Amino acid sequence: MENISLNHQICNHRSCLESFAMKFTNDLEDANDLVQDTLIKAIRYHQMYKPGTNLRGWLYTIMKNTFINEYRRGARRNAVIQTTEEFTGAQLSMGATSNRGENTFVMKDIQTALGRLQPEYSVPFLRYFEGYKYHEIADELNIPIGTVKTRIHMARQVLKRHLKMYGDSLNTGARAD
Repeated sequence: MENISLNHQICNHRSCLESFAMKFTNDLEDANDLVQDTLIKAIRYHQMYKPGTNLRGWLYTIMKNTFINEYRRGARRNAVIQTTEEFTGAQLSMGATSNRGENTFVMKDIQTALGRLQPEYSVPFLRYFEGYKYHEIADELNIPIGTVKTRIHMARQVLKRHLKMYGDSLNTGARAD
């Protein structure tokens, strides 16, 4: 009987879980899938819940871990090696050995340019460059998403100005979201 009561309590948290899932996925269907996976795991592993502790926190932890594991699984699945019989010039230049001394100077110039950025610009830019989405950066830094976009844009402009001697050979993290 205790199990049925816990299952009912778990299901009562569905609406909170749905809004929490939207923060992870930004997609209604993916959020619903994440909530369903979370509820199934919570019910399946109900014996791991310690009565008297924060049930919502336990469910949020299950959801966060489920999301992270699915993200990692998807990343591995999408890491496909492309094989072709003919190589393009871009593929050859990417695979070619380059001058390590020149690379050292380039990296030093990039580090210097990044060091000139004020932290309010460099932190969002580096997070974005590391692969975080705008909304994730906004949540982490507790600032509006528009501010994140502006600061990343401004950081790019400053970096382009400081690294103009490299022309198009450097990409300052521009990507489509």
